[in-house]
Amino acid sequence: MTQVNFSSDKEPKKARLARLQQSPNFKDGKFQNQTRTEMMAENASFWKIMKDRFSSDVVKSPEEAIPVIKRDLTQPVLSEKLQFTWFGHSSFLLQWQGKNILVDPVFSKRTSPFQFLGPKNFLGTDVYQVEDLPAIDFILISHDHYDHLDRKTIEKLAKKVKQFYVPLGVGAHLQDWGIPQENIKELDWWNEVQITPELFLAATPARHFSGRSLTDRNETLWTSYVLKSRDQSIYLGGDSGYGEHFKQIGEKYGPFDITMLECGQYNTNWPSIHMMPEETAQAHLDLKGKVLMPIHWSKFALALHAWTEPIERLLAETEKQGIVVTTPQIGELVQLDKPATQSHWWQQKSK
Repeated sequence: MTQVNFSSDKEPKKARLARLQQSPNFKDGKFQNQTRTEMMAENASFWKIMKDRFSSDVVKSPEEAIPVIKRDLTQPVLSEKLQFTWFGHSSFLLQWQGKNILVDPVFSKRTSPFQFLGPKNFLGTDVYQVEDLPAIDFILISHDHYDHLDRKTIEKLAKKVKQFYVPLGVGAHLQDWGIPQENIKELDWWNEVQITPELFLAATPARHFSGRSLTDRNETLWTSYVLKSRDQSIYLGGDSGYGEHFKQIGEKYGPFDITMLECGQYNTNWPSIHMMPEETAQAHLDLKGKVLMPIHWSKFALALHAWTEPIERLLAETEKQGIVVTTPQIGELVQLDKPATQSHWWQQKSK
């Protein structure tokens, strides 16, 4: 089998490389989706996308700071029930069964290898930084794109985190950034881990891709996650186009008390790797979810749509389907055993 073509400064250890090669999702030197997945639509082209980007007059970013809630996150959590704080896009802190679990943390201003170039965070969304976080028991990373895996954030977090759970291959990035190998657990799709006596974790499929440069496409895996306690469960979707995997996961691990699903950064030019808002609603139904939390929006403009379009389209569809949606502000405390927050904060002006 063809070896992974990692660059020399990110050479994985032999044991990790051997595991990549043993994965049923790894073929011809690359990770593969379950179903055929093209990066671009048949009629799409770089020049068409550039034309759309510069000819569009939609408001891709808010013109003033969006309203956020600043709280002290270091206070101990007394409840065993799930509660969480969203930091915008796909980053959030889960506090559950006495553990602090951080998901796809990105606290840099830009989703880019350079902090002077690339998509910049919306005004007001950088109110939280690594210094505001409590000690972290576990970090979950869904894939290695810059808007989900941020080197500066990881390096700042290194001494605050006990364990990282990442898709196959992503551990090479972390080790290169100084994270000890013993603190990294790499997972393939359908791998299961009892991370504590109270919390169960499963890595589950997604329909996406990976890579941090022009030469490393799909050399690491991308994943979604299932987290369960004895009486609560959550689905963490990462990035994914719509596909049959949602029904498979729903059948195997559902129902879910809450699904966190991408809702943003979509376009008809790349319909297979991100979901349209209407597909997000359908994925929630496939997963047998009770409450839907839209993520992957309201912090970075990575697509061509208006920044509020994802949530407006999603709410129009979920109203038709009778789906309960929670729409917390950045920084708001969400407690899963209480009624879902349903404010339309994106229509408000910051104070």
